[in-house]
Amino acid sequence: MYKEIKQTRFKPTKPVLIWDGDCGFCKFWKTRWQLKTAEKIEYKTYQETAGFFEDIPLKEFKKASKLIEPNGKVYNGPNSAYRSLWYAGNKFWYNLFISNKLFKKVSKQAYNHIAKNRSFYFKVTKIAFGKNPRKLKHYWVFYLFLVILFLVLLLNF
Repeated sequence: MYKEIKQTRFKPTKPVLIWDGDCGFCKFWKTRWQLKTAEKIEYKTYQETAGFFEDIPLKEFKKASKLIEPNGKVYNGPNSAYRSLWYAGNKFWYNLFISNKLFKKVSKQAYNHIAKNRSFYFKVTKIAFGKNPRKLKHYWVFYLFLVILFLVLLLNF
């Protein structure tokens, strides 16, 4: 489980999302977020920037993404993703995360599970959405249809 780091004394000039550059799953979804946020957020790997934030332990960068705002406020794990979407104009997920305890708990548990099984979820992501994060293919709709069809056939026999 990642540690909630709330503040850093090192303040970037604009919000920066720090992610694991060695993780295919992370790179795929970082690209999706980057398309949504345009130039509002800078995206850097922890491998290239962790040294600039000396008050945040390297092991914490390895466990979860971090969004660091110009005032030094740090958002961790799923909160970093939801806060990033906030910059894209989608405030729903961030507001839900900070206001709903159940959603916050489920988000953190899901994030930790995915973080521990990144290679598996990267395979699932490519199966469900294709290999190009810039042009998603919604294969998951087809898979869902097959599952529903299978269940209907199974229940009718």
